[in-house]
Amino acid sequence: MPAERDRYKWVALSNTTLGMLVATINSSIVIISLPAIFRGIHLDPLRPGNVSYLLWMLMGYLVISAVLVVAFGRLGDIYGRVKMYNAGFAIFTAASIALALTPGVGSAAALELIALRIVQGVGGALLMANSMAILTDAFPVGQRGMALGINQVAALAGSFMGLLIGGLLADTNWRAVFLVSVPFGIFGTVWGYLKLRETGQRGTRGRIDWAGNLTFGVGLIAVLVAITYGIQPYGGHTMGWTSSLVLALLLGGVALLGLFLVVERRSQDPLFQLDLFRIRAFSAGNLAGLLASISRGGLQFMLIIWLQGIWLPLHGYSFASTPLWAGIYMIPLTLGFLVAGPVSGWLSDHHGARPFATGGMLLTAASFAALMLLPIDFPYLVFAALLLLNGIGSGLFAAPNTAGIMNSVPARQRGAASGMRATFQNAGFVLSIGLFFSLMIAGLAARLPTTLYSGLTANGVPPATAERIAHLPPVGSLFAAFLGYNPIRTLLGPAALARLSPAQASNLTGTDFFPRLIAGPFQHGLAIVFLAALVMSLVAAGASWLRGGGRYVHEELDQPAPAAARTGG
Repeated sequence: MPAERDRYKWVALSNTTLGMLVATINSSIVIISLPAIFRGIHLDPLRPGNVSYLLWMLMGYLVISAVLVVAFGRLGDIYGRVKMYNAGFAIFTAASIALALTPGVGSAAALELIALRIVQGVGGALLMANSMAILTDAFPVGQRGMALGINQVAALAGSFMGLLIGGLLADTNWRAVFLVSVPFGIFGTVWGYLKLRETGQRGTRGRIDWAGNLTFGVGLIAVLVAITYGIQPYGGHTMGWTSSLVLALLLGGVALLGLFLVVERRSQDPLFQLDLFRIRAFSAGNLAGLLASISRGGLQFMLIIWLQGIWLPLHGYSFASTPLWAGIYMIPLTLGFLVAGPVSGWLSDHHGARPFATGGMLLTAASFAALMLLPIDFPYLVFAALLLLNGIGSGLFAAPNTAGIMNSVPARQRGAASGMRATFQNAGFVLSIGLFFSLMIAGLAARLPTTLYSGLTANGVPPATAERIAHLPPVGSLFAAFLGYNPIRTLLGPAALARLSPAQASNLTGTDFFPRLIAGPFQHGLAIVFLAALVMSLVAAGASWLRGGGRYVHEELDQPAPAAARTGG
């Protein structure tokens, strides 16, 4: 029934694209909305005891989705990809409703929201793990790149659209941040149950790999939790990487992940299909995807801090309004994704993944190099052009890389392959938070104390008070800027401000003082961050090139791949 199959593939594309869009919007919508959420539940996110609530509100969704996507992809191979995908939409929607209706206040409400965000992440993981496999099943070889490109660009664009949507809704009511997903979730769930059907090959029914699930899940959670606490102050240190808890979590997590590899080699029904890494297009594509995800996540966070903490206040925007305007000023990045993704997916169907994935990463690397050369108070048109260039580069890379990975694997293992690909992408995003925040904090710690001390004392702050504030961990200033709080007002507090003259207090808490104070130290840290992102983009470009040339697609039937196939892309 060619006509029916042709209609079905567009149903599959539209539903899975909606699913990926709402899942990824919710991975970032909370970033911008955190100040409004914490005000709504009457909790100060910048108090030392509340920083963990802040981080877990942000990270819980990301961590749980990174951990579960492989298991859910494997379950899709065994029990049906559509069945798992539809369950994900339903769970995601139910959690969104519960988040919007959270009744509590204070720390109890924060814990409720974190727990429900984790449940929402379970639904998101089911969507992410199976959407690519459903599309690969539904579309013929010659159209997969286009279909996966549209879906992937929706996923990547969603993470940036979440910033804008969160800023708009948070100004209205914090509950709307979670409620906005509900109508789309209900529609997508009902539509999926009515219209989606199993069209692909399943793996043979087997037992759940409990040992593999346990070692992988606990090991990855331990590593990601260690990263979360590693960027928080510890004792007299600016970060917690020397904490015994962080070291134990890191070493224990790595040991469990090593044990996981041993378990998987002996398992008859493994969670992780390690044999897939023998396919060069699969292994090279996932390495490139991991590095691209790390560099892209770092870019997103650094741009938010750059705009909210420095550029927007210098141009007359109040700190309270900067989260919304940061999302607006980052629109060129999203436009680049939207323009380049589907086009590169269509072109890769005809010319192979390698030239576009490699070229996209080289273009991204060039944009990082150019961003390093920008002054802190940049001309916006130049900044927007570089964001557009970065978005185009990422869009050129994303669709062909995904299509190359999914085309290279046997049909019966597409769910597992999709889950593994999503694990690398999601884990990369969480790793980027730990890596780039650590690099930025290290850069600030080298220069900020001296600059902050001299700036405060020059404006009448007593030396003892200035000394205390100057030696507070820089993460406090970063989080304040990140959340749209006035950092100096937050650091000094009302009592210290009351002892200053009105002119001094007005100068210290105005929109110019903190941005100009932090500009030098921040630029030093920013150069380190963008250099790291540049190097990762170049390595990702190299991995993309090594995937091999041509348009090889793994045999659609359960047949061994020809020898040439294992090096194709």
